[in-house]
Amino acid sequence: MLSLTCLGGAGTVTGSKHLLSHGDTRLLVDCGLFQGLKNLRELNWQPLPLPPADIDAVVLTHAHLDHCGYLPRLVIDGFKGRIHATPATRDVAELILLDSASLQEKDAEFSNRKGFSKHAPALPLYRVIDAERAMARFSDVPLHRTIALPGGARLTLRRAGHILGAATAQIDIGGRRVVFSGDLGRYGDPVMHDPEPVPHADYVVIESTYGNRRHDPTDPVEALAAVIERTVRRGGTVVIPAFAVGRAQTLIHALWKLRQAGRLQNVPVYLDSPMAASATALLDRHAGEHKLAPRDYEAACAAVTYVRDVEGSKALSANRYPKIILSASGMATGGRVLHHIAAFGTDHRNTLLFSGFQAAGTRGRKLLNGATETRIHGQWIPIEAEVAELPMLSAHADSDELLRWLSGFREPPRRLFIVHGEPEASEALRERVLRELDWQVTVPLQNQTYAL
Repeated sequence: MLSLTCLGGAGTVTGSKHLLSHGDTRLLVDCGLFQGLKNLRELNWQPLPLPPADIDAVVLTHAHLDHCGYLPRLVIDGFKGRIHATPATRDVAELILLDSASLQEKDAEFSNRKGFSKHAPALPLYRVIDAERAMARFSDVPLHRTIALPGGARLTLRRAGHILGAATAQIDIGGRRVVFSGDLGRYGDPVMHDPEPVPHADYVVIESTYGNRRHDPTDPVEALAAVIERTVRRGGTVVIPAFAVGRAQTLIHALWKLRQAGRLQNVPVYLDSPMAASATALLDRHAGEHKLAPRDYEAACAAVTYVRDVEGSKALSANRYPKIILSASGMATGGRVLHHIAAFGTDHRNTLLFSGFQAAGTRGRKLLNGATETRIHGQWIPIEAEVAELPMLSAHADSDELLRWLSGFREPPRRLFIVHGEPEASEALRERVLRELDWQVTVPLQNQTYAL
């Protein structure tokens, strides 16, 4: 019997882990960290419902933390198979996982030194050495080339847009074809290629991050300029929590276009994220995976000041002249951006600008919902700065774009599974698919098994 079990990414936007089982074969599609609400984050410390040693292989659709961030823990707990991903995803995952492990080690050390953790001692979920062990298990899978997986299964990856290397995953197993969307990108994105259609599937598993929303059609570059210009007029700084891979590069390109148009000429732009700086270099290594011409991204990157060391980051927080700071993490859950929020969030002249999805329970979501203070490193910081959002800069397909991708199938699948969304978003997409496509649709529950 072939079955699907969602071990994460069901009823929430994070922690994606989808298990395909056929006979004695176990294939895991994505292996992400839970983020946001405490009850979800605590799941990262709970053992999986099956021993990781029983998992034969992992297929990774892309390298954002909520899809790849649990891999080191999986290896710690006994996984010995291969992790299959595009070459670009492998390179991005190396940045993401090493950075995640380093931050966890530093946060644990800082918590123990300052004594504000409830755990004695505070421990990282995994260390840098564990991330390195996970990276040693990667196998590159070129786009559009079908490869063999354990148990007679076969894998084909196609472009998903979203971020560098992102792919949809077609897995043929047990006489069935199951297609996983991973995270789908935008159509007409200035940096990434459009998601590629998939002609046939027996079962489809699709994300629903924006399943209940349509992105604002406003030109995102103009909207970005408006926020920055009004902040600079009042003498303030714009702090943009940005995902180091994807949004940071798109924002750098948008800011460069504004300068090309003669705007923001005297407003310095700082990228305070070593990982984002390294991710930007991957644009050159994987030039065929995005739309930018070398001369354009080289010029855009040259217009940014890169802050690589801690002392430079501290100096940036102390600098009160108008400027733009791009810094990870995108949902303000960790990283250097927390120091900038603490430094600039207390002044009404400044702006905290969010440009991507903010999961429930994250600091970013709370600030967008009107929180007047936020807890950073054990201290409560009052927020007087403007808090703004530009959802049209999101790297996720909206409801219309999800339907557009589904329309690429030549005939309806036997069933569509809607995952990776908050309940209202998944339910809205389910109702829309029923109404417009008349497909069989299920919104899976976590850890429930569905026969295929």
